[in-house]
Amino acid sequence: MSMQPKGSGEIPAETVRVARAAFPKGSLAIRLRDGLGPLFTDEEFADLFPARGRHAWSPAGLALVSVLQFVEGLTDRQAAEAVRARIDVKYALGLELDDPGFNFSVLSEFRDRLAQADGGRRVLDGILTAAREKGLVKKAGRARTDSTHVLSAARDLCWLEMVAETLRSALNALAQTAPDWLAGVAEPDWFRHYATRAEDSRFPTSRAKRDEVGLRIGLDGTRLLAAVFAPGAPDGLRALAEVETLRQMWVQHFHQVEGEVRRRDPKDRPPGALRPVTPYDTDARTSIKRDTAWDGYKVHLTETCEPDTPNLITNVATTVATVSDRSMAETIHTQLTARDCTPGEHWVDAGYPTGATLISARDEHGIALHGPLQADNSAQSSTDSGFGQDAFIIDWGSKQATCPGGKTSINWSERLSQTGQPVLRVRFSVLDCRPCPVRRECINSPSGKSRELRLRHHDEHHALQTARAEQKSDEWKERYKVRAGVEGTIAQGVQRCGLRRSRYRGLTKTSLQHQLTGAAINLARVDAHLTGTPRARTRTSHFARLRPADQTIDGAKKA
Repeated sequence: MSMQPKGSGEIPAETVRVARAAFPKGSLAIRLRDGLGPLFTDEEFADLFPARGRHAWSPAGLALVSVLQFVEGLTDRQAAEAVRARIDVKYALGLELDDPGFNFSVLSEFRDRLAQADGGRRVLDGILTAAREKGLVKKAGRARTDSTHVLSAARDLCWLEMVAETLRSALNALAQTAPDWLAGVAEPDWFRHYATRAEDSRFPTSRAKRDEVGLRIGLDGTRLLAAVFAPGAPDGLRALAEVETLRQMWVQHFHQVEGEVRRRDPKDRPPGALRPVTPYDTDARTSIKRDTAWDGYKVHLTETCEPDTPNLITNVATTVATVSDRSMAETIHTQLTARDCTPGEHWVDAGYPTGATLISARDEHGIALHGPLQADNSAQSSTDSGFGQDAFIIDWGSKQATCPGGKTSINWSERLSQTGQPVLRVRFSVLDCRPCPVRRECINSPSGKSRELRLRHHDEHHALQTARAEQKSDEWKERYKVRAGVEGTIAQGVQRCGLRRSRYRGLTKTSLQHQLTGAAINLARVDAHLTGTPRARTRTSHFARLRPADQTIDGAKKA
Protein backbone atom coordinates (compact mmCIF):
# COMPACT_ATOMS: atom_id res chain seq x y z
CA MET A 1 0.00 0.00 0.00
CA SER A 2 1.59 3.28 -1.10
CA MET A 3 0.90 6.77 0.16
CA GLN A 4 -1.68 8.91 -1.65
CA PRO A 5 -0.85 12.61 -1.14
CA LYS A 6 -3.75 15.02 -0.86
CA GLY A 7 -4.01 18.43 -2.43
CA SER A 8 -2.69 21.83 -1.39
CA GLY A 9 -4.26 21.74 2.05
CA GLU A 10 -6.87 24.37 1.22
CA ILE A 11 -10.42 23.69 2.39
CA PRO A 12 -12.90 23.43 -0.52
CA ALA A 13 -15.11 26.51 -0.76
CA GLU A 14 -18.35 24.52 -0.60
CA THR A 15 -17.16 22.73 2.55
CA VAL A 16 -16.36 26.11 4.13
CA ARG A 17 -19.76 27.54 3.22
CA VAL A 18 -21.77 24.62 4.55
CA ALA A 19 -19.64 24.29 7.73
CA ARG A 20 -20.07 28.00 8.56
CA ALA A 21 -23.81 27.71 8.08
CA ALA A 22 -24.14 24.49 10.06
CA PHE A 23 -21.78 25.57 12.87
CA PRO A 24 -22.13 29.34 13.32
CA LYS A 25 -20.30 29.12 16.66
CA GLY A 26 -17.84 26.55 15.38
CA SER A 27 -16.92 23.18 16.83
CA LEU A 28 -13.70 21.76 18.28
CA ALA A 29 -12.60 20.41 14.90
CA ILE A 30 -13.42 23.67 13.10
CA ARG A 31 -11.80 25.91 15.73
CA LEU A 32 -8.62 23.85 15.73
CA ARG A 33 -8.34 24.00 11.94
CA ASP A 34 -8.88 27.77 12.01
CA GLY A 35 -6.60 28.36 14.99
CA LEU A 36 -3.70 26.01 14.24
CA GLY A 37 -4.03 25.34 10.53
CA PRO A 38 -3.07 21.95 9.03
CA LEU A 39 -1.29 20.02 11.79
CA PHE A 40 0.41 17.38 9.66
CA THR A 41 1.73 16.83 6.15
CA ASP A 42 1.85 13.61 4.20
CA GLU A 43 5.61 13.94 3.78
CA GLU A 44 6.10 13.55 7.54
CA PHE A 45 4.82 9.97 7.27
CA ALA A 46 6.22 9.09 3.84
CA ASP A 47 8.69 6.55 5.24
CA LEU A 48 5.83 4.49 6.69
CA PHE A 49 4.56 3.56 3.24
CA PRO A 50 6.24 1.82 0.27
CA ALA A 51 6.88 3.76 -2.91
CA ARG A 52 4.79 1.33 -4.94
CA GLY A 53 1.54 -0.50 -4.35
CA ARG A 54 -2.11 0.22 -3.76
CA HIS A 55 -2.80 3.85 -2.85
CA ALA A 56 -3.43 4.62 0.81
CA TRP A 57 -5.58 7.34 2.26
CA SER A 58 -3.73 10.53 3.21
CA PRO A 59 -1.52 9.70 6.25
CA ALA A 60 -1.74 13.31 7.44
CA GLY A 61 -5.52 12.96 7.49
CA LEU A 62 -5.30 9.61 9.26
CA ALA A 63 -3.05 11.14 11.91
CA LEU A 64 -5.58 13.91 12.58
CA VAL A 65 -8.46 11.44 12.66
CA SER A 66 -6.54 9.27 15.12
CA VAL A 67 -6.11 12.21 17.49
CA LEU A 68 -9.72 13.39 17.14
CA GLN A 69 -10.75 9.81 17.84
CA PHE A 70 -9.04 10.00 21.24
CA VAL A 71 -10.43 13.49 21.90
CA GLU A 72 -14.01 12.26 21.51
CA GLY A 73 -13.54 8.67 22.66
CA LEU A 74 -14.63 7.12 19.36
CA THR A 75 -14.17 3.56 18.17
CA ASP A 76 -12.58 2.92 14.78
CA ARG A 77 -16.00 2.45 13.20
CA GLN A 78 -17.32 5.67 14.76
CA ALA A 79 -14.24 7.63 13.68
CA ALA A 80 -14.54 6.39 10.09
CA GLU A 81 -18.25 7.23 10.13
CA ALA A 82 -17.45 10.75 11.40
CA VAL A 83 -15.13 11.30 8.43
CA ARG A 84 -17.85 10.17 6.05
CA ALA A 85 -20.83 11.97 7.63
CA ARG A 86 -19.74 14.93 9.78
CA ILE A 87 -19.30 18.32 8.17
CA ASP A 88 -16.97 19.71 10.84
CA VAL A 89 -14.60 16.74 10.50
CA LYS A 90 -14.53 17.18 6.72
CA TYR A 91 -13.71 20.86 7.34
CA ALA A 92 -10.81 19.96 9.63
CA LEU A 93 -9.49 17.47 7.07
CA GLY A 94 -10.00 19.79 4.10
CA LEU A 95 -12.28 17.31 2.29
CA GLU A 96 -15.02 17.75 -0.25
CA LEU A 97 -18.52 17.23 1.14
CA ASP A 98 -19.02 14.14 -1.00
CA ASP A 99 -15.74 12.50 0.05
CA PRO A 100 -16.65 8.90 1.06
CA GLY A 101 -13.81 8.60 3.59
CA PHE A 102 -12.26 5.19 4.23
CA ASN A 103 -12.99 1.79 5.70
CA PHE A 104 -12.60 1.68 9.48
CA SER A 105 -9.90 -1.02 9.23
CA VAL A 106 -7.54 1.59 7.73
CA LEU A 107 -7.12 3.17 11.18
CA SER A 108 -5.85 -0.07 12.68
CA GLU A 109 -3.41 -0.54 9.82
CA PHE A 110 -2.19 3.04 10.20
CA ARG A 111 -1.61 2.56 13.94
CA ASP A 112 0.46 -0.53 13.19
CA ARG A 113 2.65 1.55 10.87
CA LEU A 114 2.97 4.31 13.48
CA ALA A 115 3.88 1.84 16.22
CA GLN A 116 6.61 0.19 14.17
CA ALA A 117 8.34 3.54 13.58
CA ASP A 118 7.59 5.23 16.94
CA GLY A 119 5.31 7.47 14.88
CA GLY A 120 3.26 8.51 17.88
CA ARG A 121 6.00 11.00 18.73
CA ARG A 122 5.62 12.57 15.30
CA VAL A 123 1.92 13.10 15.96
CA LEU A 124 2.55 14.77 19.31
CA ASP A 125 5.42 16.80 17.84
CA GLY A 126 3.19 18.05 15.02
CA ILE A 127 0.71 19.50 17.49
CA LEU A 128 3.46 21.01 19.65
CA THR A 129 5.04 22.62 16.58
CA ALA A 130 1.74 24.21 15.58
CA ALA A 131 1.17 25.40 19.15
CA ARG A 132 4.69 26.83 19.36
CA GLU A 133 4.14 28.82 16.16
CA LYS A 134 1.07 30.37 17.81
CA GLY A 135 3.04 31.28 20.94
CA LEU A 136 1.37 28.66 23.13
CA VAL A 137 4.62 26.91 24.13
CA LYS A 138 7.34 28.99 25.74
CA LYS A 139 11.03 28.19 25.81
CA ALA A 140 12.81 27.75 29.15
CA GLY A 141 9.54 27.98 31.05
CA ARG A 142 8.19 25.74 33.78
CA ALA A 143 7.23 22.10 33.40
CA ARG A 144 5.99 19.39 35.74
CA THR A 145 5.97 15.60 35.54
CA ASP A 146 4.21 12.74 37.23
CA SER A 147 3.58 9.07 36.49
CA THR A 148 0.63 6.74 36.88
CA HIS A 149 -0.01 3.03 36.50
CA VAL A 150 -1.55 1.53 33.37
CA LEU A 151 -3.34 -1.81 33.39
CA SER A 152 -2.59 -4.35 30.70
CA ALA A 153 -5.22 -5.03 28.07
CA ALA A 154 -5.04 -8.71 29.00
CA ARG A 155 -7.15 -9.94 31.92
CA ASP A 156 -5.58 -10.54 35.32
CA LEU A 157 -4.65 -14.18 35.87
CA CYS A 158 -4.00 -16.18 39.01
CA TRP A 159 -0.98 -18.49 38.89
CA LEU A 160 -2.93 -21.55 37.74
CA GLU A 161 -4.69 -19.54 35.03
CA MET A 162 -1.37 -18.10 33.88
CA VAL A 163 0.44 -21.40 33.38
CA ALA A 164 -2.66 -23.11 31.93
CA GLU A 165 -3.27 -20.26 29.47
CA THR A 166 0.39 -20.22 28.50
CA LEU A 167 0.21 -23.90 27.63
CA ARG A 168 -3.13 -23.47 25.84
CA SER A 169 -1.75 -20.55 23.81
CA ALA A 170 1.20 -22.68 22.66
CA LEU A 171 -1.11 -25.57 21.78
CA ASN A 172 -3.31 -23.31 19.65
CA ALA A 173 -0.29 -21.90 17.81
CA LEU A 174 1.09 -25.39 17.18
CA ALA A 175 -2.34 -26.63 16.05
CA GLN A 176 -2.41 -23.89 13.43
CA THR A 177 1.18 -24.43 12.26
CA ALA A 178 1.53 -28.24 12.42
CA PRO A 179 -1.90 -29.80 13.09
CA ASP A 180 -1.01 -33.34 12.03
CA TRP A 181 2.14 -33.40 14.12
CA LEU A 182 0.33 -32.07 17.20
CA ALA A 183 -2.52 -34.57 16.82
CA GLY A 184 0.03 -37.35 17.13
CA VAL A 185 1.80 -35.78 20.11
CA ALA A 186 -1.15 -34.57 22.19
CA GLU A 187 -2.36 -36.81 24.98
CA PRO A 188 -6.10 -37.52 25.30
CA ASP A 189 -6.44 -35.55 28.55
CA TRP A 190 -5.05 -32.41 26.93
CA PHE A 191 -8.25 -31.86 24.95
CA ARG A 192 -10.27 -31.98 28.16
CA HIS A 193 -7.97 -29.63 30.07
CA TYR A 194 -6.82 -27.11 27.45
CA ALA A 195 -9.48 -26.94 24.73
CA THR A 196 -11.30 -24.06 26.49
CA ARG A 197 -10.18 -20.99 28.40
CA ALA A 198 -8.81 -21.54 31.89
CA GLU A 199 -10.98 -20.03 34.62
CA ASP A 200 -10.08 -19.91 38.29
CA SER A 201 -13.65 -20.85 39.19
CA ARG A 202 -13.17 -24.22 37.48
CA PHE A 203 -10.10 -25.13 39.52
CA PRO A 204 -10.36 -26.89 42.91
CA THR A 205 -10.63 -24.70 46.00
CA SER A 206 -8.42 -26.70 48.38
CA ARG A 207 -4.73 -25.87 48.44
CA ALA A 208 -3.59 -29.47 48.08
CA LYS A 209 -5.72 -30.14 44.99
CA ARG A 210 -4.69 -26.84 43.39
CA ASP A 211 -1.07 -27.87 43.88
CA GLU A 212 -1.83 -31.16 42.11
CA VAL A 213 -3.38 -29.28 39.18
CA GLY A 214 -0.33 -27.03 38.98
CA LEU A 215 2.03 -30.01 38.85
CA ARG A 216 -0.12 -31.67 36.19
CA ILE A 217 0.04 -28.52 34.03
CA GLY A 218 3.78 -28.33 34.59
CA LEU A 219 4.23 -31.94 33.52
CA ASP A 220 2.07 -31.48 30.41
CA GLY A 221 3.99 -28.37 29.38
CA THR A 222 7.31 -30.13 29.93
CA ARG A 223 6.21 -33.01 27.69
CA LEU A 224 5.10 -30.60 24.98
CA LEU A 225 8.41 -28.73 25.07
CA ALA A 226 10.32 -32.02 24.89
CA ALA A 227 8.33 -32.97 21.79
CA VAL A 228 8.88 -29.57 20.14
CA PHE A 229 12.63 -29.67 20.74
CA ALA A 230 12.97 -33.33 19.73
CA PRO A 231 15.10 -33.97 16.60
CA GLY A 232 12.13 -35.20 14.57
CA ALA A 233 9.87 -32.18 15.19
CA PRO A 234 8.89 -30.07 12.14
CA ASP A 235 11.07 -27.09 11.34
CA GLY A 236 9.93 -23.71 12.61
CA LEU A 237 8.04 -24.85 15.71
CA ARG A 238 10.72 -23.64 18.09
CA ALA A 239 10.60 -20.18 16.52
CA LEU A 240 6.92 -19.64 17.33
CA ALA A 241 6.45 -16.77 19.79
CA GLU A 242 3.94 -18.79 21.82
CA VAL A 243 6.38 -21.69 22.16
CA GLU A 244 9.15 -19.35 23.28
CA THR A 245 6.79 -17.83 25.85
CA LEU A 246 5.95 -21.33 27.10
CA ARG A 247 9.65 -22.17 27.41
CA GLN A 248 10.38 -18.99 29.38
CA MET A 249 7.40 -19.48 31.69
CA TRP A 250 8.36 -23.09 32.40
CA VAL A 251 12.00 -22.19 33.11
CA GLN A 252 10.84 -19.52 35.55
CA HIS A 253 8.12 -21.52 37.34
CA PHE A 254 9.10 -25.21 37.13
CA HIS A 255 12.20 -27.36 37.49
CA GLN A 256 12.98 -31.04 37.72
CA VAL A 257 14.00 -32.68 40.98
CA GLU A 258 15.24 -36.27 40.62
CA GLY A 259 13.44 -36.53 37.29
CA GLU A 260 10.10 -35.20 38.54
CA VAL A 261 8.60 -31.83 37.61
CA ARG A 262 8.25 -29.53 40.62
CA ARG A 263 7.09 -25.96 41.07
CA ARG A 264 9.85 -23.52 41.87
CA ASP A 265 9.90 -21.82 45.23
CA PRO A 266 9.05 -18.08 44.92
CA LYS A 267 12.56 -17.22 46.12
CA ASP A 268 13.98 -19.29 43.27
CA ARG A 269 12.21 -17.30 40.54
CA PRO A 270 13.66 -14.35 38.63
CA PRO A 271 12.82 -10.78 39.70
CA GLY A 272 9.55 -9.21 38.60
CA ALA A 273 11.24 -7.13 35.90
CA LEU A 274 12.09 -10.35 34.00
CA ARG A 275 8.93 -12.32 34.72
CA PRO A 276 5.93 -12.20 32.32
CA VAL A 277 2.50 -12.29 33.95
CA THR A 278 0.36 -13.37 30.99
CA PRO A 279 1.03 -15.14 27.68
CA TYR A 280 -1.16 -12.64 25.87
CA ASP A 281 0.85 -9.53 26.77
CA THR A 282 4.42 -10.63 27.32
CA ASP A 283 5.68 -7.08 27.90
CA ALA A 284 3.41 -6.51 30.91
CA ARG A 285 4.93 -6.80 34.38
CA THR A 286 3.67 -6.80 37.95
CA SER A 287 4.53 -3.84 40.16
CA ILE A 288 3.50 -2.43 43.52
CA LYS A 289 3.51 1.23 44.54
CA ARG A 290 2.35 1.86 48.07
CA ASP A 291 -1.12 0.27 48.25
CA THR A 292 -1.54 -0.21 44.49
CA ALA A 293 -0.57 -3.46 42.75
CA TRP A 294 -1.09 -3.91 39.03
CA ASP A 295 -0.05 -5.86 35.93
CA GLY A 296 0.92 -3.68 33.01
CA TYR A 297 2.86 -0.50 32.41
CA LYS A 298 3.64 2.98 33.67
CA VAL A 299 3.31 6.31 31.85
CA HIS A 300 5.09 9.59 32.63
CA LEU A 301 3.37 12.81 31.52
CA THR A 302 5.24 16.12 31.32
CA GLU A 303 3.37 19.36 30.73
CA THR A 304 3.98 23.09 30.71
CA CYS A 305 2.56 25.10 33.62
CA GLU A 306 2.55 28.78 32.72
CA PRO A 307 -0.23 31.07 33.95
CA ASP A 308 -0.90 32.78 30.59
CA THR A 309 -0.81 29.80 28.20
CA PRO A 310 -2.60 26.44 28.14
CA ASN A 311 -0.88 23.60 29.97
CA LEU A 312 0.25 21.43 27.08
CA ILE A 313 1.78 17.97 27.33
CA THR A 314 5.31 18.18 25.95
CA ASN A 315 6.48 14.62 26.57
CA VAL A 316 5.00 11.18 27.11
CA ALA A 317 7.20 8.26 28.19
CA THR A 318 5.85 4.74 28.62
CA THR A 319 7.72 1.92 30.39
CA VAL A 320 6.97 -1.46 31.85
CA ALA A 321 5.55 -1.29 35.36
CA THR A 322 8.78 -2.23 37.13
CA VAL A 323 10.84 0.76 35.91
CA SER A 324 11.26 3.22 38.78
CA ASP A 325 10.53 6.93 38.47
CA ARG A 326 14.06 7.67 39.65
CA SER A 327 15.58 6.12 36.53
CA MET A 328 13.38 8.17 34.18
CA ALA A 329 14.42 11.76 34.92
CA GLU A 330 17.40 11.73 32.54
CA THR A 331 15.34 10.00 29.83
CA ILE A 332 12.59 12.61 30.09
CA HIS A 333 15.08 15.49 29.94
CA THR A 334 16.76 14.00 26.87
CA GLN A 335 13.41 13.62 25.10
CA LEU A 336 12.36 17.17 26.01
CA THR A 337 15.63 18.52 24.64
CA ALA A 338 15.24 16.53 21.41
CA ARG A 339 11.84 18.09 20.68
CA ASP A 340 12.99 21.62 21.68
CA CYS A 341 10.74 21.76 24.75
CA THR A 342 13.46 22.05 27.40
CA PRO A 343 12.07 23.82 30.48
CA GLY A 344 14.02 26.18 32.71
CA GLU A 345 12.40 24.67 35.82
CA HIS A 346 11.16 21.10 36.12
CA TRP A 347 8.91 20.27 39.09
CA VAL A 348 8.53 16.62 40.09
CA ASP A 349 7.55 14.54 43.12
CA ALA A 350 9.93 12.73 45.46
CA GLY A 351 10.22 9.70 43.17
CA TYR A 352 12.39 11.42 40.52
CA PRO A 353 15.27 13.51 41.93
CA THR A 354 18.65 12.16 43.01
CA GLY A 355 22.01 13.84 43.35
CA ALA A 356 23.06 12.52 39.95
CA THR A 357 19.89 13.74 38.18
CA LEU A 358 20.18 17.19 39.78
CA ILE A 359 23.65 17.56 38.29
CA SER A 360 22.78 15.99 34.93
CA ALA A 361 19.71 18.20 34.53
CA ARG A 362 21.71 21.34 35.32
CA ASP A 363 24.92 20.64 33.40
CA GLU A 364 23.67 18.74 30.35
CA HIS A 365 20.25 20.29 29.77
CA GLY A 366 20.23 23.61 31.65
CA ILE A 367 17.24 22.50 33.73
CA ALA A 368 16.70 23.32 37.39
CA LEU A 369 15.16 20.10 38.72
CA HIS A 370 12.95 20.63 41.77
CA GLY A 371 11.44 17.88 43.88
CA PRO A 372 11.50 16.70 47.51
CA LEU A 373 14.73 14.85 48.22
CA GLN A 374 15.07 11.90 50.51
CA ALA A 375 16.36 13.14 53.83
CA ASP A 376 19.35 11.72 55.67
CA ASN A 377 17.72 8.54 56.94
CA SER A 378 20.47 7.41 59.27
CA ALA A 379 19.43 6.50 62.81
CA GLN A 380 21.45 9.39 64.21
CA SER A 381 19.53 11.95 62.13
CA SER A 382 16.18 10.65 63.39
CA THR A 383 16.78 12.07 66.88
CA ASP A 384 17.31 15.67 67.91
CA SER A 385 20.46 14.81 69.85
CA GLY A 386 22.05 12.52 67.24
CA PHE A 387 24.91 13.49 64.95
CA GLY A 388 23.85 13.12 61.34
CA GLN A 389 26.07 13.65 58.32
CA ASP A 390 25.64 17.40 58.56
CA ALA A 391 27.54 17.37 61.85
CA PHE A 392 30.74 16.14 60.15
CA ILE A 393 33.27 18.33 58.33
CA ILE A 394 34.24 16.83 54.97
CA ASP A 395 37.67 17.63 53.53
CA TRP A 396 37.30 16.50 49.92
CA GLY A 397 40.85 17.39 48.97
CA SER A 398 42.42 15.29 51.72
CA LYS A 399 39.69 12.63 51.54
CA GLN A 400 39.03 12.86 55.24
CA ALA A 401 36.11 13.64 57.51
CA THR A 402 36.22 15.21 60.96
CA CYS A 403 33.65 14.15 63.54
CA PRO A 404 31.98 16.44 66.15
CA GLY A 405 34.56 15.18 68.67
CA GLY A 406 37.43 16.47 66.54
CA LYS A 407 38.74 13.09 65.33
CA THR A 408 39.53 12.41 61.68
CA SER A 409 38.59 9.37 59.64
CA ILE A 410 41.10 6.60 58.92
CA ASN A 411 39.58 5.12 55.74
CA TRP A 412 38.00 6.58 52.60
CA SER A 413 36.95 4.08 49.92
CA GLU A 414 34.62 3.59 46.93
CA ARG A 415 31.52 1.44 47.42
CA LEU A 416 28.10 0.75 45.89
CA SER A 417 24.88 1.48 47.75
CA GLN A 418 22.03 -1.00 48.12
CA THR A 419 20.49 0.48 44.95
CA GLY A 420 23.74 0.13 43.00
CA GLN A 421 24.71 3.82 43.17
CA PRO A 422 28.40 4.75 43.67
CA VAL A 423 29.06 6.07 47.19
CA LEU A 424 31.99 6.79 49.47
CA ARG A 425 32.51 4.81 52.65
CA VAL A 426 34.19 6.88 55.37
CA ARG A 427 35.24 4.99 58.50
CA PHE A 428 36.56 6.20 61.85
CA SER A 429 38.94 4.41 64.19
CA VAL A 430 37.68 2.17 66.97
CA LEU A 431 40.38 3.64 69.21
CA ASP A 432 38.91 7.12 68.72
CA CYS A 433 35.24 6.14 68.98
CA ARG A 434 35.38 3.82 72.00
CA PRO A 435 36.43 6.44 74.63
CA CYS A 436 34.56 9.34 72.95
CA PRO A 437 32.30 11.25 75.40
CA VAL A 438 29.62 11.75 72.71
CA ARG A 439 29.69 8.14 71.53
CA ARG A 440 25.99 7.64 72.43
CA GLU A 441 24.92 10.52 70.13
CA CYS A 442 27.13 9.30 67.28
CA ILE A 443 26.78 5.49 67.28
CA ASN A 444 23.23 4.30 67.69
CA SER A 445 23.95 0.59 68.15
CA PRO A 446 25.22 -0.61 71.57
CA SER A 447 27.41 -3.16 69.78
CA GLY A 448 28.74 -0.67 67.25
CA LYS A 449 32.50 -0.21 67.43
CA SER A 450 33.05 2.86 65.27
CA ARG A 451 31.16 5.38 63.16
CA GLU A 452 30.83 5.03 59.39
CA LEU A 453 29.49 7.51 56.84
CA ARG A 454 28.11 6.79 53.39
CA LEU A 455 28.56 9.89 51.23
CA ARG A 456 27.77 10.74 47.64
CA HIS A 457 30.62 11.97 45.51
CA HIS A 458 31.65 15.60 45.77
CA ASP A 459 29.35 17.23 43.20
CA GLU A 460 26.34 15.11 44.14
CA HIS A 461 26.92 15.71 47.85
CA HIS A 462 26.97 19.47 47.46
CA ALA A 463 24.01 19.44 45.08
CA LEU A 464 21.99 17.46 47.61
CA GLN A 465 23.05 19.66 50.52
CA THR A 466 22.16 22.84 48.61
CA ALA A 467 18.80 21.48 47.46
CA ARG A 468 17.84 20.23 50.93
CA ALA A 469 18.65 23.60 52.43
CA GLU A 470 16.56 25.37 49.77
CA GLN A 471 13.61 23.04 50.29
CA LYS A 472 13.33 24.03 53.94
CA SER A 473 12.34 27.59 53.00
CA ASP A 474 8.74 28.73 52.87
CA GLU A 475 9.40 30.35 49.50
CA TRP A 476 10.37 27.00 47.91
CA LYS A 477 7.40 25.24 49.48
CA GLU A 478 5.09 27.84 48.00
CA ARG A 479 6.63 27.47 44.56
CA TYR A 480 6.42 23.69 44.77
CA LYS A 481 2.63 23.85 44.90
CA VAL A 482 2.62 24.21 41.11
CA ARG A 483 3.56 20.53 40.74
CA ALA A 484 0.19 19.30 42.05
CA GLY A 485 -1.59 20.40 38.88
CA VAL A 486 -0.15 17.54 36.84
CA GLU A 487 -2.33 15.13 38.80
CA GLY A 488 -5.34 16.82 37.21
CA THR A 489 -3.82 16.08 33.81
CA ILE A 490 -3.55 12.41 34.71
CA ALA A 491 -7.19 12.47 35.83
CA GLN A 492 -8.20 14.06 32.52
CA GLY A 493 -6.31 11.38 30.61
CA VAL A 494 -7.96 8.63 32.64
CA GLN A 495 -11.51 10.00 32.45
CA ARG A 496 -11.52 11.38 28.91
CA CYS A 497 -9.12 9.12 27.03
CA GLY A 498 -9.08 5.86 28.99
CA LEU A 499 -5.46 6.24 30.07
CA ARG A 500 -5.78 3.82 32.99
CA ARG A 501 -6.05 0.68 30.82
CA SER A 502 -4.14 -0.10 27.65
CA ARG A 503 -6.27 -0.58 24.56
CA TYR A 504 -3.60 -2.73 22.94
CA ARG A 505 -1.19 -5.49 23.84
CA GLY A 506 2.53 -4.87 24.10
CA LEU A 507 4.70 -1.96 25.16
CA THR A 508 5.08 -0.57 21.62
CA LYS A 509 1.37 -0.09 20.92
CA THR A 510 0.64 0.96 24.50
CA SER A 511 3.24 3.69 24.05
CA LEU A 512 1.49 4.76 20.84
CA GLN A 513 -1.81 4.96 22.70
CA HIS A 514 -0.24 7.26 25.28
CA GLN A 515 1.31 9.51 22.62
CA LEU A 516 -2.10 9.88 20.97
CA THR A 517 -3.65 10.51 24.38
CA GLY A 518 -1.18 13.34 25.02
CA ALA A 519 -1.92 14.79 21.58
CA ALA A 520 -5.68 14.57 22.22
CA ILE A 521 -5.42 16.34 25.58
CA ASN A 522 -3.38 19.08 23.93
CA LEU A 523 -6.04 19.64 21.26
CA ALA A 524 -8.76 19.80 23.90
CA ARG A 525 -6.76 22.34 25.89
CA VAL A 526 -5.90 24.46 22.88
CA ASP A 527 -9.62 24.54 22.04
CA ALA A 528 -10.43 25.60 25.62
CA HIS A 529 -7.83 28.36 25.28
CA LEU A 530 -9.29 29.54 21.97
CA THR A 531 -12.79 29.71 23.42
CA GLY A 532 -11.68 31.34 26.67
CA THR A 533 -12.91 28.42 28.78
CA PRO A 534 -11.47 28.86 32.29
CA ARG A 535 -9.54 26.04 33.91
CA ALA A 536 -11.61 23.89 36.22
CA ARG A 537 -11.10 24.44 39.91
CA THR A 538 -10.42 21.62 42.31
CA ARG A 539 -13.80 20.35 43.45
CA THR A 540 -14.47 20.17 47.19
CA SER A 541 -17.52 18.49 48.66
CA HIS A 542 -19.94 20.47 50.80
CA PHE A 543 -18.91 18.57 53.93
CA ALA A 544 -15.18 18.95 53.25
CA ARG A 545 -15.63 22.72 53.19
CA LEU A 546 -16.61 22.56 56.87
CA ARG A 547 -13.20 21.18 57.89
CA PRO A 548 -11.49 23.45 60.46
CA ALA A 549 -8.75 25.59 58.96
CA ASP A 550 -6.11 24.14 61.32
CA GLN A 551 -6.84 20.50 60.42
CA THR A 552 -5.33 18.51 57.54
CA ILE A 553 -7.26 16.06 55.39
CA ASP A 554 -6.14 13.08 57.53
CA GLY A 555 -7.46 14.71 60.69
CA ALA A 556 -4.13 15.83 62.14
CA LYS A 557 -3.55 19.33 63.45
CA LYS A 558 -1.48 21.64 61.30
CA ALA A 559 1.81 22.75 62.77
